[in-house]
Amino acid sequence: MNSPCDPRRPTAEVVVRSETPADASAVRVIDCAAFETPAEAALVDALRAGGYVLVSLVAEVDGEIIGHIVFSRMTIERREGAVPAAALAPVAVTPAWQRRGVGSRLVVAGLEACRDAGERIAVVLGHPEFYPRFGFTAELAAPLAGPFTGPAWMACELVPGALAEVAGQVRYAPPFGIEA
Repeated sequence: MNSPCDPRRPTAEVVVRSETPADASAVRVIDCAAFETPAEAALVDALRAGGYVLVSLVAEVDGEIIGHIVFSRMTIERREGAVPAAALAPVAVTPAWQRRGVGSRLVVAGLEACRDAGERIAVVLGHPEFYPRFGFTAELAAPLAGPFTGPAWMACELVPGALAEVAGQVRYAPPFGIEA
């Protein structure tokens, strides 16, 4: 917990809001700073360009963007037909603001925005210690065949019961370059 004298303590309110086209270059800087390679920044650009983005939010302090999250369209292919879902990837926070709750605020706001947009299911490949606090579990993702398995492969019901009776092959948007 930060003490009142901690220099890392925010001096202003962190605001989470929808990304605008004017934010794209700042988001790219955040994505490049938060990850070891520019691959996530390129992914975000390609998701935007292809029209796959469902929800894209930024976190800012005093007008400076310090974090970003994207949910994009994915589907779960079943014999009965495709079920739409939201893929959470990536979430990025500038290194100076990491481990200060910004990522958590982005995930909470992003899931709520997905619910508001009528989404029922979200899927993530992420840290098994972080995402369960938001309702993601590996158990919910177990019936979803895809390129990933194990504790980092998680799903979340944005509407209670949304994953009941849902099993099938997960299909990410083409910019992910994932064929399962």
